[in-house]
Amino acid sequence: MSKLIVNSRRQFVGGVAAAGGSLVLSACSKSVDTAAKQQDAPRKKEAGEEEEVSPAEDLMREHGVLKRILLVYREGIRRIDSKEDFSPDVLASSAGMIRRFIEEYHEKLEEEHLFPRFRKAGSLVELVDVLEEQHKRGRVLTEMILHFSTSAAFQNAQIRLNLRDALQRFVRMYEPHEAREDTVLFPAFRKLVSAQEYAALGEEFENKEHQLFGADGFEKNVEEVAGIEQSLGIYDLAQFTPSV
Repeated sequence: MSKLIVNSRRQFVGGVAAAGGSLVLSACSKSVDTAAKQQDAPRKKEAGEEEEVSPAEDLMREHGVLKRILLVYREGIRRIDSKEDFSPDVLASSAGMIRRFIEEYHEKLEEEHLFPRFRKAGSLVELVDVLEEQHKRGRVLTEMILHFSTSAAFQNAQIRLNLRDALQRFVRMYEPHEAREDTVLFPAFRKLVSAQEYAALGEEFENKEHQLFGADGFEKNVEEVAGIEQSLGIYDLAQFTPSV
């Protein structure tokens, strides 16, 4: 057999082996890429499975409940100013929601999981200190609102004025408080932790909510504040549309 034929065969076999190796590597690369994409892609929920909520979304929708209670407080202020007769029970119920859902749950999440991480990272520490101090002041105001929102106390003109003052101070503090958290703190927190830690916190927040309020805890609190709005005649959203 001539050297030319032998060399040709060797080149052919070597080419086939190289091509086969390239095909294997290409297939492996595509497999890895596909697996990575599948891992990064949102997982489809099974029927009846609860939708996952991120920590920031969880906290921000709870702020929605707070905003609606602030609307109730504003209506209470308006009625006290106009000397309209109304039951203080609506304010007591609203303050009770603030205590259970906002102070003892929502704010505790921030104080235990967000604030320490910002302090450890040396990020937004001044803002975090102000927010935490406002939590403390808010709890004092909530205690005052609960104390003044009784039928007996409500008969006293001075107590009604004290109640109005507490409501006004609470609203004035919490409107900028929650706005600063929504636009500064929560977006910064998303960048402060890893994706894995962020996802784990979302699950932890949900578990805590279910532990304290049962299944559909958020929805139940929304229904409760809606009932308070209906009792005051401020539930219909269309009434807030201005005429132009």
